[in-house]
Amino acid sequence: MISLRHHVISLAAVFLALAVGVVLGSSTLSNGLLSGLSSDKSELQDQVHALQGQVNNQQQQLNSADIFDSAISGRVVHDALAQHSVVIFTAPDARRPDVDAVAKTIEAAGGSVAGRVGLTDSFVSLTGADKLRSTIANVIPAGVQLSTAAVDPGSLAGDLLGSVLLLNPQNNQTQSTPQERDLAMQTLRSGGFIAYDDGAVKPAQLALVITGGAAKGGDGNTGATVARFAAGLDGRGGGTVLAGATGSADGNAAVAMARSDAAISSKVSTVDDVDHSSGQITTVLALQQQLDNKAGKYGTGVGADAVTVGS
Repeated sequence: MISLRHHVISLAAVFLALAVGVVLGSSTLSNGLLSGLSSDKSELQDQVHALQGQVNNQQQQLNSADIFDSAISGRVVHDALAQHSVVIFTAPDARRPDVDAVAKTIEAAGGSVAGRVGLTDSFVSLTGADKLRSTIANVIPAGVQLSTAAVDPGSLAGDLLGSVLLLNPQNNQTQSTPQERDLAMQTLRSGGFIAYDDGAVKPAQLALVITGGAAKGGDGNTGATVARFAAGLDGRGGGTVLAGATGSADGNAAVAMARSDAAISSKVSTVDDVDHSSGQITTVLALQQQLDNKAGKYGTGVGADAVTVGS
């Protein structure tokens, strides 16, 4: 007969064996699991290194392409804008190196930069729209009739500045007096809407609007305002090009907004890679094309019809 003492000892032995088995089993499982995870980690690291190598290689190729494009830029655009002038407007997010590079390419094409006008944050802000609209209404030159289709601030500003800073495409004559031009620009500058240096801006035949890349922040008004501003300018001079950096063709950025509006894209040429030498060359060729009343959508972004003019 098994005593209670023997029964307790037997149960204790069983539990002890189970405990030892669990410990041994978990140790084996743990070692196997750790070994598997270590192997997976090593494999993932190899994949990351391989992908990083591909990225570095592609970036090197892109840099080499930019260097090549920059080297031949002068030959490609030679005389494309001979005897033609361009006034440059910059959106608040435009990068100075992009603007300087395009200005240099314009000069290499035989053209001249008649001046630079910066659009401020107040110009593109939704909160400043009403003030901008009322300011424009008070400085319209006596002999100028703004387009009845221009109702939003961006279009109105483009129409107004086009009338004082762009030459009549029919006769290359100014469309307002120097006094009217100074009054309009000084009033807009005093209101905090534009920035420029006194005496550094003259009327030109063509207009170029340069913007940054992808839209930032919660204000979705900027891209639409810049796109409509470019359209307003186009109605006054020999042609307008809207050029943005990589990302400008996405979402509600300026180039994307222009391309999404058939009324704008049919007249204003757009370039979505002005931060690259190829885009700077394309911008100049697009300005030349505007002189023939032709427009296109160029670059590598959403909505582009071709990489460059004539491709």
